[in-house]
Amino acid sequence: MVVLGIDPGLANCGFGIVRLEGGRLAALDGGVLVTKPGRPAELRLAELFDAVDELLERHAPQAVAMEALYFGQNARSAFAVGQARGAVLTAAGRRGLACHDYTPQQVKGAVCGSGRAGKEQVTRMVQALLALPAPPTPDHAADALAVAICHANHAPLRAEAERAHAAAAR
Repeated sequence: MVVLGIDPGLANCGFGIVRLEGGRLAALDGGVLVTKPGRPAELRLAELFDAVDELLERHAPQAVAMEALYFGQNARSAFAVGQARGAVLTAAGRRGLACHDYTPQQVKGAVCGSGRAGKEQVTRMVQALLALPAPPTPDHAADALAVAICHANHAPLRAEAERAHAAAAR
């Protein structure tokens, strides 16, 4: 299974491509999609859409996983993140790919065993789980890889739960 993990953002959108095969995780790609501040939002979102679409074309993932929108103190930032999520969802939707959301606590719990893990611990665990020679950088890329790992580890359980739910509904 190949998963595209996304740490959504309009200015900096982290991405990570992870493959799970035979119980082993491997990083296929990762980085940050950057759009320039000062450009109109619609152009930045189109640029983000095109970049995500290109990643989907190149890596052909079976699923897209994103960090869920977090409403902290800054509503303006949350709005921009929501717009970036929309661009990613649209790119995935055009290809018929399922998208899955995970809260920051779920991602940290899946990667570190604790939903309260710090950024440094998440980065170190991503490095260890993917057997990377160095910690992934920048933070947005490390977070996106963590989201992909979270989904790769949860997908078999989620699929089994959906099968059981469908069987029970019959």
